[in-house]
Amino acid sequence: MLVVEDSTTQALHLRALLERAGLQVLWARDGMEGIRLAQTESPDLIVLDIQMPDMDGFEVCQRLKESDATAQIPVIMFTRCDDAKSVLSGFERGAVDYIPKDAFAEAVLVETLRQMGFLPGGEPEA
Repeated sequence: MLVVEDSTTQALHLRALLERAGLQVLWARDGMEGIRLAQTESPDLIVLDIQMPDMDGFEVCQRLKESDATAQIPVIMFTRCDDAKSVLSGFERGAVDYIPKDAFAEAVLVETLRQMGFLPGGEPEA
């Protein structure tokens, strides 16, 4: 799994949570690094923040979906931008889910990963 998040605090917290759940986690600090790691490491899933310097998560998602090497990797938007326009924009660019960061965000993310088959107890997508 690849986490693309510019906030060190948020990324390390999320990484620790996911590693405790048994996942191997790569971390990219910005969009360009995220695209590069996605192309070289072919993660099973990308968790992507939207608000990042230089290139926002919408553009990162769009570039990932336009590349043959990364188009099939599911992307979950995990961000504080939870207005309807942002959510719609994420889905239009190819995200499979959109989880707003709030008090319950981590629990929602873990349950989403379980339902997608990335954690024990869930059913993988057909």
